[in-house]
Amino acid sequence: MPYTLPKSCPACHGSLRVTELACPHCATRIQGDFYASPLWNLREEQLHFVETFLRCRGNIREVEKSLNISYPTVRSRLDQILKDLGWTSEQTFPATETISVLERLEAGEVTVEEALEELRGETTKHGSTRLRTHENSRDARKW
Repeated sequence: MPYTLPKSCPACHGSLRVTELACPHCATRIQGDFYASPLWNLREEQLHFVETFLRCRGNIREVEKSLNISYPTVRSRLDQILKDLGWTSEQTFPATETISVLERLEAGEVTVEEALEELRGETTKHGSTRLRTHENSRDARKW
C-alpha cells in the first residue's frame, strides 16, 4: 500500500524535492531534479477541498452540499488555498460580490437586469443607487 507523500523532511523539517520517479510495472527508475506543482505543498484537507471543488465543477453551492459547510466557509477555504499557493483571489477570480450576484441570478433571486446593474456598480445588493467610480467601471469591464 502506497504511503502519502511527505511534505517535509522527517529529520530536519526542510523542504523536499522530487529527485526520482519509479515505474511500479517494470521497476524502471528515473533520477533527476523534477518540477513539482505548487499543489504539492497543500495539506491533505486542502487537497480534498480542491478535489471536491473540481468534481463540483466550481459550483460553490454544490461544494457546500458535498462538504456540508456554509457558503462563507467554502469562500474562506478557497481564499486560504489561493493565498497558500501564492495567488490572491483578486488576481485570478472575480470578487466575492460578483460571485454572489451571479449565484443570486442563478437561483432566480434577481433578474438579469438587476444583476447587470449590480455588476456595473449602479446599485447595491439592496437596490439603492451607488456612486460609480473609475474603479467600479474598470472592474465591471473585466467580467
